[in-house]
Amino acid sequence: MQARTGGGDVPIFRWHFWPSMSDALPNDYLVNRVLYRDAMMLVIDKPAGIPVHAGPGGGPNLEQFFDALRYGLPRPPGLAHRLDRDTSGCLVLGRHRRALARLGRLFESGRVEKVYWAIVEGAPPGKAGRIDLPLKKVARKDAWRMFADPSGQPSVTDYRLLGRAAGRAWLECRPRTGRTHQIRVHAAAIGCPIVGDTIYGKPDQAEPLQLHAREVKLPLYPTREPIDVTAPPPAHMLKALEACGWHEGRT
Repeated sequence: MQARTGGGDVPIFRWHFWPSMSDALPNDYLVNRVLYRDAMMLVIDKPAGIPVHAGPGGGPNLEQFFDALRYGLPRPPGLAHRLDRDTSGCLVLGRHRRALARLGRLFESGRVEKVYWAIVEGAPPGKAGRIDLPLKKVARKDAWRMFADPSGQPSVTDYRLLGRAAGRAWLECRPRTGRTHQIRVHAAAIGCPIVGDTIYGKPDQAEPLQLHAREVKLPLYPTREPIDVTAPPPAHMLKALEACGWHEGRT
C-alpha cells in the first residue's frame, strides 16, 4: 500500500482487512482504514459490502463511523463522492464545509483522476481502448438500473488490459465521467462483465463484486503537486489478481 503526496503532509499507513459486515464493529473501525489525512480531507479504504450512507430502508452504513474521524474538529467529515456498496477502495471525505465545496468542484469538473481495478469475464477487444457509451438511469416499480442509451448522459471509460488467466482478465479502468455504475455497465457492454456483478453480469454468481477503487489523484492545492493515494487490493480479489499476474509490489 502506498500514499504519495506533493506536500509536507504525512501519509497514513495501515494493514487492512475485509471483515464480514455482519460482525459487530467498534465505533473507531474506520480509523484503521485511513490512507491519507491532512487539514482538508481524508482518504479511507472503503470495505466492500457496506453502503456509504443509509438508503431508504436504513441499515448499516459507513457514515455511522465518521464521528471517529473528526480528529479534533467539531463535526465529522462528509462524503466528497460515492462508491457502490460492493466496491472497495479509495473513498474521499472532506473534513469541513469549505473542503467539501472545493472537492465537489474538482469532482464535478472532472479534474480528479480515478483508477479502478476489475476482474472481468472474458477479455476486452483490445489491450487498451475507450468505451464511449451514453448511460441512462431507468427506474422501475421495485428497483432501478443503468442502461446504454443514445439519449442518456455522456459516459466515457478508458481501459487497459493488465493480465489474463482462465477465461478472465484484469483491467485497469479510468472513468472520464462519473455516472452511476458506469464501469460496470461499460464492461458488460463490450462483452466482459465484472465478476460478481449480478445486475449487469450473471445474476446467479456467488462471488463478491471484483471492482476496486485502486487510486485517486486530486489537485487539491494550487501550489502543490496533486495528492496521489492508492488502496491495497482487497482480500476477496487477491486470488484472481494473482492468477492474472499481480504480485505484491506491482503497480
